[in-house]
Amino acid sequence: MRRVRDTLRLWFSLRVPVGPRDYLVWGLTLMVAKYLVDATVLRLGANIFWSPIDYLAPTTAVRDARTAMTPWLRTPLFLWTLPFLWIGASMTVRRAVDADRSAWSGLLFFVPVVNYVVMIILCFLPSRPHAPIMPTGDPGSIGPAAPAIDRHVRSAMLGLGASLAIGLALAVLCTVVLKSYGLSVFFGTPFVASVVSGFVHNRYQTRPVRETVLVATTGLLLVAGALLLFAVEGMLCVAMAFPFAVPIAAMGGVFGRELARQRRRNLAPAALAVLVISPLAALESRSLAPPPVYEVVSSVDVAAPPEVVWRHVVSFDELPPPREPLFRLGVAYPQRATIRGHGVGALRRCEFSTGAFVEPITVWDAPRRLTFDVTEQPDPMRELSPWRHVVAPHMADGFRAIRGEFRLAALPDGRTRLAGSTWYVLRIQPRSYWSLWADGFVGTIHLRVLEHIRREAETEWKGASAPRAAVGTTQGAY
Repeated sequence: MRRVRDTLRLWFSLRVPVGPRDYLVWGLTLMVAKYLVDATVLRLGANIFWSPIDYLAPTTAVRDARTAMTPWLRTPLFLWTLPFLWIGASMTVRRAVDADRSAWSGLLFFVPVVNYVVMIILCFLPSRPHAPIMPTGDPGSIGPAAPAIDRHVRSAMLGLGASLAIGLALAVLCTVVLKSYGLSVFFGTPFVASVVSGFVHNRYQTRPVRETVLVATTGLLLVAGALLLFAVEGMLCVAMAFPFAVPIAAMGGVFGRELARQRRRNLAPAALAVLVISPLAALESRSLAPPPVYEVVSSVDVAAPPEVVWRHVVSFDELPPPREPLFRLGVAYPQRATIRGHGVGALRRCEFSTGAFVEPITVWDAPRRLTFDVTEQPDPMRELSPWRHVVAPHMADGFRAIRGEFRLAALPDGRTRLAGSTWYVLRIQPRSYWSLWADGFVGTIHLRVLEHIRREAETEWKGASAPRAAVGTTQGAY
């Protein structure tokens, strides 16, 4: 039992030293164990083969392509990865400290390609005596001793200011300059900014973990507010990113606190190197591999035969104003659909609140199947912002619908099962997280259209059936 407890402390603690042997043995063991579990689950659950080469790829494109085929596995695999992420990062930082290297260099664990080089080097660096450590509570060079409450507030304010400056700079650099929405934005930016805030807040006196996490998450809020203020992002996108960014910020704050506990005076060069190299993670989203294709399927049962339903699938009249909260928050919603022509090659236009989807027909199998490509699409949402125009490059190609389809299947008693499918790609990371939002949005859009088609088809069918029923009743009376 004690051995298990010691092993868990070695994995998850930030204070237990990590020597080269433990780093190599446990690093390889945990990596192989995680690969075997992931590969087995994908093989048994979805009949997908995940090779070691796919697993070790420096970008997530291949892995995303695998999980795109298994929507039900995305969330479990994402959650399963989080503890391994913590173990890898914490052991890398502690291995760097044990080798008398700056703990900041251990944060290169998060930079694709560079992380492999760093881990290999750390496997062979011997343990060394630590450099002199500043005594706890030493005010360093901040000047004459100040009252405890003043130092307390001052360190928190400095931490918040550092978080705001670093976070805003990294976010603008990655999104506006590099036009990258990779892990550098949604993981690197909150993590690095929070590491800096946690480090600054604890630099001259160790603060409680809860207080450090509060400073780190408050700093994240300030960065989010600055992105809104400078029209870099809208409220909805920031709100969607928060469930992912907050735990990362908390983890970064704790890391920064432990870095500060080292109290070494020669941290500046390594810290600067981490800040300079961090944007290199933006290369993650520039992988040459094509993004995976995701599919969302929704269906309704219609009390009308396929021939009647088909007419309302090909084109439909104006939909009523939306009642769904999602659409009121700015997500684009369908309003009407028109078609020009007949059969394959006809041009369908589905008008949304932000513009039109242009959909050339590729399969016309009346009254069973209608398939179309998407050659043009409007912005997926209208950002909630105090400004009229928001500079958010992801609006142009972060989400792209590439194909759509309606399938009609005859059911007993003259009913029809109507299914709508949309295939889309995401150029925003981590896809395993953002695809959860995208699936929900697309599914809500589907149901708005399918329910409208159902109502229109059932109304037409009931109207057509009423005269026939009346005639039959009259004839029976005679």
